[in-house]
Amino acid sequence: MVSVITYQIIGGGIQTVEIPNTYRLYQNYPNPFNPVTKIKFGLPKNDNVKLVVYDVLGREIIVFVNEYKTANTYEVDFDGTNLSSGIYFYKLEATDFFAVKKMLLVK
Repeated sequence: MVSVITYQIIGGGIQTVEIPNTYRLYQNYPNPFNPVTKIKFGLPKNDNVKLVVYDVLGREIIVFVNEYKTANTYEVDFDGTNLSSGIYFYKLEATDFFAVKKMLLVK
């Protein structure tokens, strides 16, 4: 379940915000990917959040987010151009939540 809020922006335009009712870490898309994929996550409330990509040995590859975020749905692009083909993991951590997903880079 997702709450959708739509409002007009001063100066024109419409803004839509999707607020999930639970924490969500979506499967990246596309998967497998070469060289770019999207990682999407949702926060039901304002919280400190950390989103990190790891290699198969558990080494940190990139920290996308490590800050306080408002309730919303977010998406980041992961570019694996300079990485080897293989399995990578991404983890979302918040105060009362964490989840890990697997993705495959194929060159």
